[in-house]
Amino acid sequence: MNAIEVTILSIIIMIGLGYFLKRIDFLSEKDIDPFNKIVMYILMPCMIFHAIYSADLSLLSKLGILPFIILASSFATGIVSYIILKRLKLDDIKLWSVLVTVMIANTAFMGYPVTLGIYGSEGFLRAIFCDMATLCIFLILSFVLILKFGGTVKTAVKKITFFPPLWAVVLGLGFNFLNIPIGPVIDNTVNYLGQGAIPLIMIALGLSIDFSALSRSKSMIAFTSVMKLMFFPAVAFIIATQLGLVDLQYKVSIVEAAMPSGMMSLLLTITYRLDYELTSDCILINTVISLITLPAIILLL
Repeated sequence: MNAIEVTILSIIIMIGLGYFLKRIDFLSEKDIDPFNKIVMYILMPCMIFHAIYSADLSLLSKLGILPFIILASSFATGIVSYIILKRLKLDDIKLWSVLVTVMIANTAFMGYPVTLGIYGSEGFLRAIFCDMATLCIFLILSFVLILKFGGTVKTAVKKITFFPPLWAVVLGLGFNFLNIPIGPVIDNTVNYLGQGAIPLIMIALGLSIDFSALSRSKSMIAFTSVMKLMFFPAVAFIIATQLGLVDLQYKVSIVEAAMPSGMMSLLLTITYRLDYELTSDCILINTVISLITLPAIILLL
């Protein structure tokens, strides 16, 4: 087996384990929230910090193009989707519930394990830069939804300011540039915690699978799957090709763009009282579909 097959099969097994544990009532959907909190507030920040802190950042200026590709692809997908959804005469709540789903990619929860498994630490570092774009998209959509559906700018700024992965990036860059030693004990501790992020993410993903969603929201599931899993990476491919990207820069940017819809889109729909059930259905099903589309795209690169 090559690295691609091993990584994808490992991810499928971990997701399948989560689904199996739900089916035998060992775990339930109620466990998803605490799992996600552990990942978001402890494990993922440790993984991001350790990767950036130990990385060679001499290529920082070169890596800066990666967030632009994800941002441009997201906005292109969002604009085209908005025009189509308007023509379908969807009400604003459903329209924005779908729009956030196609614009926010799962560049972290799915992107990190895939790029780390296939492209190693160098690929993982590039995935972190791609995920910075997803964070920017999340922040921009937060302010748009505040203006559209109410809420306070103060609340949005507070959530953004205390977003743990953001601080992991800032501290990782700061400690690396200033060459601040953290000692072998802290280094090992942070590394061990970071290694726990991927299996916990995958098991939580398996717990969230609900195939009954296919009958509830099939038309919008089909729409979001096409726009997120096909159109979004196609735009990234065009941009990356036009910019002359090669090797890991080229591959990671397209693979990250090909990720399914991100869980942060669900956070937006819940926060601003949109149709979170519709968003959840779309995320879950196109995540399952991505287990087919992702390997195909990776093999083509």
